[in-house]
Amino acid sequence: MAERQVPVVLVHGLRTSRTMWRAQVEALTATGRTAHAVDLPGHGRRVDETFTLDGAVDAVVDGVDAVGGRAVVVGLSLGGYTAIAHAARHPGQVAGLVAAACCTVPRAAVVRAWGLAADAFFARLPDRGAAINQALVDRVLPPQAAADVAAGGFALDVVGDAMRAMRAATPITDLARVAAPVRLVNGRWDHFRGDERRFLAACRDGRLSVVPRATHLVSLVQPVRFTRVLLDVLDDVDAREASAVGTRQLPGAHAADDAGLVGHDDDVVPEPVERGRRDAS
Repeated sequence: MAERQVPVVLVHGLRTSRTMWRAQVEALTATGRTAHAVDLPGHGRRVDETFTLDGAVDAVVDGVDAVGGRAVVVGLSLGGYTAIAHAARHPGQVAGLVAAACCTVPRAAVVRAWGLAADAFFARLPDRGAAINQALVDRVLPPQAAADVAAGGFALDVVGDAMRAMRAATPITDLARVAAPVRLVNGRWDHFRGDERRFLAACRDGRLSVVPRATHLVSLVQPVRFTRVLLDVLDDVDAREASAVGTRQLPGAHAADDAGLVGHDDDVVPEPVERGRRDAS
């Protein structure tokens, strides 16, 4: 009997939408795996809704339900924080967690400043900041990635609500509650790496992958390398799920924490042709 492939639910970052995951959805679908990208409140097809953390977690719940009730949940930036919160609140839905570009604690002073900037400056511009946003997208993303992000539209008015919602986020505490395997993924040049050691230490079963020549939007800047990491995670989760089914009735079967799976060192992702070697910091 063929090994069952665990579905994947992908959660986008701030101001983007489900379309930012086009490359990953196409790659995963090509392998025969179910991949489903969701829109968070205030984004994409739900742009008229107000973003809240509870509403964002509910969007992930609905996305996992849509693929059968259990999945590997992948989130980037705002989607990463949301995915962490979802995993802590709904452990039965999560076979694995990939939290990318979100290894900084959302400190109150910082998120308050971003929220005030959005409300006091960008919201008052005639185009609500559309020109600045587009200029940034064109500057930091490859052309295909920029097109993927733009395909779902930009949520120009969501930043203030999102920053207010993030004051309630507790990713370190939440990660400590997640029993499923966790992969933290950061671009080498990501400015959101400030607390990655704390995030990794909080994980009960965690690993860290750092993608070279990648910035904050790691899945868009380095889509092939990011997808390789994701496929590695999925292979591991599929094997764990198959093993759990095969050993469920055996006496003395051990949980993941008893199998030497806690506290791995960095799993740094090098050039594809050199995969498996460590990429020196």
